[in-house]
Amino acid sequence: MRSHFFKGLQGLTFSTLIGALLCAPAAHGVETVRVTVAHYSNGTAPYFRQMAEQFERANPGIRIKVEDVNWDSLLQKLQIDVAGGVNADISIIGTRWLPEMLQDDLVEPLDGYMDPAFRERFIGAFLTPGQAQGKTYGLPIAASVRGLFYNKQMLAKAGFPDGPATWSDVLQAARRIKQNGGYGFGLQGKEIETDVYWYYALWTHGGELLDAQGKPAFASPAAIRSAKLYQSLIGEGLTQPGVTSYSREDVQNLFKQGRLGMMISAPFVVKQLQKEVPRLQWGIVPIPTAGRAATFATTDSLILFKNSRVKRSAWKFMDFLFTKAPRVAFTSAEGFMPTTKEEAADPAFADPLTRTFVDMLPTARFTPTVQAWEDIAKSVSNAMQAVYLNRATPEQALGAAAAQAEQALKKN
Repeated sequence: MRSHFFKGLQGLTFSTLIGALLCAPAAHGVETVRVTVAHYSNGTAPYFRQMAEQFERANPGIRIKVEDVNWDSLLQKLQIDVAGGVNADISIIGTRWLPEMLQDDLVEPLDGYMDPAFRERFIGAFLTPGQAQGKTYGLPIAASVRGLFYNKQMLAKAGFPDGPATWSDVLQAARRIKQNGGYGFGLQGKEIETDVYWYYALWTHGGELLDAQGKPAFASPAAIRSAKLYQSLIGEGLTQPGVTSYSREDVQNLFKQGRLGMMISAPFVVKQLQKEVPRLQWGIVPIPTAGRAATFATTDSLILFKNSRVKRSAWKFMDFLFTKAPRVAFTSAEGFMPTTKEEAADPAFADPLTRTFVDMLPTARFTPTVQAWEDIAKSVSNAMQAVYLNRATPEQALGAAAAQAEQALKKN
């Protein structure tokens, strides 16, 4: 039975699939490793081709062939290639696609190729998103974490010139900012990562998304406390009005306008602020704590397809890409966060703003790698929207979300 990984193939013509078959490479005297990479920027393809040339000079019996694919079409490209049996040997994927690919047994476990020294290269739990059923299937090729951005002028007037350290600080600062006529804490209430905005409070209050038995823990005492924190921020008028009408970008725009004291966002916002509002004075601190340090992290993964006929050569190239020089060149150029210890220590990541994010990496946490997670995340978003709108108590909303999530997990 085909899983959801192939649902995007519905409606594709027979000629499209045949076209994929005709793209299969011819055999050569040396082993050819085909690599599909996601187009992050105009520098992505040149970087991978440069790495291929360096690798080929050191490994004359291996040829690397790089294919650069736009993110918008990458998933369908992989679906077509897999259906036609002409997929690359290695590919970058959105890590969230991994569970469906594993259901179809498409991905090679990497544990047999990795030695302890290779595993030790990685920071904290950055191998975790690419793992399932006790095995490692993906390597974190690209990563991002989240931090709290604060308006220096607003926070200084509120008595927190270095930004808040705890959620108690956030409440106190937000109250004073409100007195001064501003919005204290930007709270996202719609679209992508609405659920994630709650995870920041959940994790830092000591909560988990799934318990030790793999069951949803959305209604735990820590989960309820974190939801009530956001509820109190709204109730006291310490956020922007109409929270559920604000996406991540909307909250960021309020901050850029100098109307918002604090918000949580990603490293890519740094360049936006520097370019769009160069006069705005702002800083970054870790996610506020309530007993535990934590931040949300996302990754894209580099995988090895199970049907590859050149697995050992393909692994050699994967190993090479995760040595220090290739990692530093890729991560610094694309604006991602380091995932290995050696690259994190490089001067390329030494400026204070980047360093703040880098220092948070050991506390990074990820959403579970389970097939039903996107549906579960939607249930969490709906629950938090109900809380924000006072349509349900945290206990009611998160209890319902936990029940829905448990049913979704049982189906997969």
